[in-house]
Amino acid sequence: MNKAITVLVSVDSSSILMGSRHYKNYLISLVSRYNLDSVVEILETGSFGRYDRGVLMMLLPDSVVYAMTSEKDVELFVTEQLLKGRRVDKLIVKDFEPAGAIETTVVSEEMRVVLKNAGRMNPRDIEEYIAREGYQALGKALGTKPEEVIAEIRKSNLRGRGGAGFPTGLKWEFTSRTEAPEKYVICNADEGEPGTFKDRLIMEGDPHLVIEGMAIAAYAVGASRGYVYIRGEYYESVDNLRTAIRQAYEYGLLGENILGTQFSFDLSVRLGAGAYICGEETALIESIEGKSGRPRLRPPYPPVKGVHQLPTVVNNVETFGCVPHIVNRGADWFLSIGTDSSPGTKVYSLCGNLVKRGIVEVPMGTTTADLIYSFGGGIAGGRTLKMIQTGGAAGTFIKPDEISFPLDFDSMRNHNVSLGSGVILAIDDTHCAVDIGLNLMEFFAHESCGKCTPCREGTRMIIHLLGQISKGKGTPDMIDHLYNISSTMEDASFCGLGQSVCVPLGSLLDRFRSEIEDHIGAEACPLEVCKFEKPAKQKARRW
Repeated sequence: MNKAITVLVSVDSSSILMGSRHYKNYLISLVSRYNLDSVVEILETGSFGRYDRGVLMMLLPDSVVYAMTSEKDVELFVTEQLLKGRRVDKLIVKDFEPAGAIETTVVSEEMRVVLKNAGRMNPRDIEEYIAREGYQALGKALGTKPEEVIAEIRKSNLRGRGGAGFPTGLKWEFTSRTEAPEKYVICNADEGEPGTFKDRLIMEGDPHLVIEGMAIAAYAVGASRGYVYIRGEYYESVDNLRTAIRQAYEYGLLGENILGTQFSFDLSVRLGAGAYICGEETALIESIEGKSGRPRLRPPYPPVKGVHQLPTVVNNVETFGCVPHIVNRGADWFLSIGTDSSPGTKVYSLCGNLVKRGIVEVPMGTTTADLIYSFGGGIAGGRTLKMIQTGGAAGTFIKPDEISFPLDFDSMRNHNVSLGSGVILAIDDTHCAVDIGLNLMEFFAHESCGKCTPCREGTRMIIHLLGQISKGKGTPDMIDHLYNISSTMEDASFCGLGQSVCVPLGSLLDRFRSEIEDHIGAEACPLEVCKFEKPAKQKARRW
């Protein structure tokens, strides 16, 4: 029997840290205490996309979102809203906008495609996913020829959402045309870039969407096995995916003769150990094979020789999340969203000194200004925006006067700004450019696999130079040395980790050079962030 009231509790990893599981259990106990079990249903769901107000709960069918920060808030919600039918205004998130329908095309509004089900259903229940058009795209794909599926993906111009933006249909076509006894499909869920958490929330909120996208890709290219390679620290994502995979097997949507056809596909989860380098597809493949996660020499590329030297498709979580919607609605629908060269939507991680931190999905071509002010609520605490890093740790630092142009895959070429993994990191005026650069370069040095000299030694040399500047021991020629080292790393590093260092470092040196120069010859950091080492006082001589 359907109950009159449903409460969806956001139980993603970020909400859990704020106490969502505790509040959910407390809510269940109060509902039982007041004999409301027959009318109130309490379900877990994924992220609502906001983390600035506390643990969020959505009341259905009204779609009113409440924010809980204490047990008293939960008690008030039960006694007033659930028991008496009175809204508790002080707990309602008034500026929360429910996700727009996927037909929306207004750039200033959120447009959920990949996140359509996140925060709207129980991610651990396959029947809820099926009730929301789940696995219809897989059935539709299996009713056509594999080459027709690839043709539709190519026509849609879906580009990889992991950062590189490579055409997905072209990658699938390479794999499809390569003759081999066995082929693989891999979902790259090794999300290790600081500030990036979109893939985690997609998997926590809608794991079946990723599985369906992978199954469609496997059918299209002729693959029979697949892996979701995921960070071992993503506990909720791992649990949700494993539950979803088990359910898909039970319903005949994975395994032998899927939906009564000749297509068979086996899928499993492989855990990474937290190495950033394993986000690089060939290092990821090495790790899956049980080897040290270090990149391979390319060519050959994975679509030709991947896992066990067999053809392999490697796509990002968000990329696979787009596939079922394209198959269901067609390439023309997808092309009607976003820009000509970068169609579709993009999921962004909003973080840093923003009022509203979380995730948002908008059409490609949305400006950084809209992401910061319309969706992020502006800078917290009334501070001034100083800089923005787009695209994650390997992304570009820009100034506030550079945020009005559309953000898409061609932004790097047209405006020297990277889209990358979809991070919008807002930094206010209390932070120092030298300290930020040093912190970021320490991350790259720590995550370097050490395979090639330019990356292994270059990151250490950059840290030494920035460290000297941050301690007040810098010299003017050090800035030129930083440029030279990063340029050498770009040209000579074995893989994308070392090659990408020049992007954040170069943009920081270009756009905030004056602030870095202010540290040279100064007695202290202008913002009192860097720890200058004052000269030791000489002891008086005794004659």
